[in-house]
Formats: sequence, structure tokens, C-alpha cells
Amino acid sequence: MLKLDVVTVFPAYLEPLQLSLLGKAIEDGLLSVSVHDLRDQAHDKHQTVDDSPYGGGPGMVMKPEPWGNALDDLVTNETILLIPTPSGVPFTQSLAQELSTAKHIVFACGRYEGIDARVAEHYKTRIRVQEISIGDYVLAGGEVAVLVIVEAIARLVPGVLGNQDSFADDSFAAGDMQNLLEGPVYTRPPVWRDLEVPQVLTSGDHAKISAWKHEQAIQRTTQNRPDLLN
Repeated sequence: MLKLDVVTVFPAYLEPLQLSLLGKAIEDGLLSVSVHDLRDQAHDKHQTVDDSPYGGGPGMVMKPEPWGNALDDLVTNETILLIPTPSGVPFTQSLAQELSTAKHIVFACGRYEGIDARVAEHYKTRIRVQEISIGDYVLAGGEVAVLVIVEAIARLVPGVLGNQDSFADDSFAAGDMQNLLEGPVYTRPPVWRDLEVPQVLTSGDHAKISAWKHEQAIQRTTQNRPDLLN
């Protein structure tokens, strides 16, 4: 079972983790998801979790003390600490596949200008710490990124998908799709508003279907993400 812990100042933001595919995986005992309020670890009158940055500049920085209190309660020698941040390494399908084999992941959801850098520096001496970016843009906080990362990881955990072959043709999947985007998909009816399903898909010729799908993947990648082909 993959155990996930999320530390945040907005616990309600993570409620979608209990829905749909993830909710069923939790019910089936394939995943464990716990959300923790960082303010519970701030012991002053106002439960303060941020302060002005050293060196000046706009915004606030999340204080190390509440994070240390929260993470000390969660971290074991099997833990991977993931910190969503636009300054992290890109989150990819291959990284999702790797993380899906972990035993315990703790997510630290930053807000404001981010988490005091000493938090990551300290825990790197004890466990694996990975700062991850889900794209070249900036969000208000790490919660949305955690929803993205958890869904990408969880669907790769054995048993979460009803059919383990379901992700074999995914964009970026290992093998033939490593650097390709998945092509178009179709279902019934065979004709909709004068648009027909490509005949090859109804031919029953699995070799031709496979070749067509690969060709379509190359075409879509060329159009939308030519950088992947380079």
C-alpha cells in the first residue's frame, strides 16, 4: 500500500483526493491518504506560519518551525518528501512511474513566496527530498500541484486501474510512447454528425490498428510538441 500524507494550510483544498478513482483505491486499501493542517503546529496565539523574508522583497515566507514540527511527526526512513515549487525539477510520467513504487510520500504544500529553504536542506540529510514543478507557471500554492501529482502517481499503483494495460498507450508511457503524445480516440456511434470513425479502427486488423495509432501519435506530437521529437 502506498501511504500519502499532505501538509497544508488549506486542508479542504485536498478533499478531491477522496473522490473517483482515488476514493475507490482508498476504499480498496491500495492507498492511504491523510491531510494535516500546518497551523496545528504553530503554537503562538495567532497560529502564525509565515514571516517577512530576510533580504527584503515583497510577500511572506513560510516559517521553518511549524514545518519542522509537522514533518518530524510524519517522516520515517522510508519517506520521500515532495515539495511542489515552480523552481523544482519537471514532473514527468517516468517520475510518476518511479514514485508509484514508493512506500510513503509526504507532500509539503508551500504558500506565499515559498517555504524557508532550510526545511528542505535539513530533511535532505535524513531522507530523499524532491522539489517538483508541474509546469512553467506559478500557482498560488502547492495544493493544486499535489492533486495533479497524486493522481498521476496513484493510477500507476498496481490494482488502482481495473485494467493494468490501460496506461500502456498513454502519452509519455514507457516503451513506444516514451516521447509521444497519444493520438485521437473514438467510440460508438460509428457516424456522428456526418463524421465517421476511421475505418482502420473497425477493421479488426490489430497490426494495422497498432501502426495507425503509432502514426497518429507521431503526427499529434509533431503538431503539438515537436520538442519531444528532438
